[in-house]
Amino acid sequence: MNRLTDAIKHLIIINVIVFVAPQLLQLDFTNMLALHFPKNENFGFWQYVTHLFMHGSFAHILFNMYGLWAFGTPLEQMWGKKKFLFFYFSAGLGAGVIYTLVNYYQFNGIFELFINAGLSDSEVLSILKSGSPNDARVINAISQEQFNKITALYNTPAVGASGAVYGVLVAFGLYFKNAKLALIFFPVPIAAKYFIPVMILGDLFFGMTKYSVGNIAHFAHIGGALIGFIIAYYWKRNQFKIN
Repeated sequence: MNRLTDAIKHLIIINVIVFVAPQLLQLDFTNMLALHFPKNENFGFWQYVTHLFMHGSFAHILFNMYGLWAFGTPLEQMWGKKKFLFFYFSAGLGAGVIYTLVNYYQFNGIFELFINAGLSDSEVLSILKSGSPNDARVINAISQEQFNKITALYNTPAVGASGAVYGVLVAFGLYFKNAKLALIFFPVPIAAKYFIPVMILGDLFFGMTKYSVGNIAHFAHIGGALIGFIIAYYWKRNQFKIN
């Protein structure tokens, strides 16, 4: 079993504390720490970091922390603590930014329909906050599906370390491409160089279609994977030196 390295140990401890403490204290830090849509009144730039330590369920934090330990340990052993933390937070920040940009693109496409129907920016945001299309102009301008989509984009915050963990997963695949990986529901060992691209393509497919199961931020996964790939590929190509 892999030894629990320093950076990963501290990341897991902080994630567990942030997950457990609000439940014990009966407090909700979602509005403050989760990553909100920029037009939402609860949005703060610090959330690009803090959302990495928030998780929605025990299964959510369990799988993320397991992935961080399983795939991050050999990377921290190879790079060292400081380099690994730089990589981890870079992938996590990249995941949050790309997720926001994709959401902004989807949001603005529908938002323009509101404006073209004669509503002001403040009127639209008020309607989205209420979650109810209580204006005839809205009902005539967009479909129920479009309204549900833009309301979800505006009101649903993102939580979890998944984007950063996807970056770690991609880096693991670059450095240990022949390592065998498997999913719980598909327990067939597959080399990382095949397994990881299939997972990312799956996120791309589910993110661009209506077939996603559950409230999953697929483009955060893709964003973390992309930034992780860029950094890890550059380090590998340039024979990154370990201190």
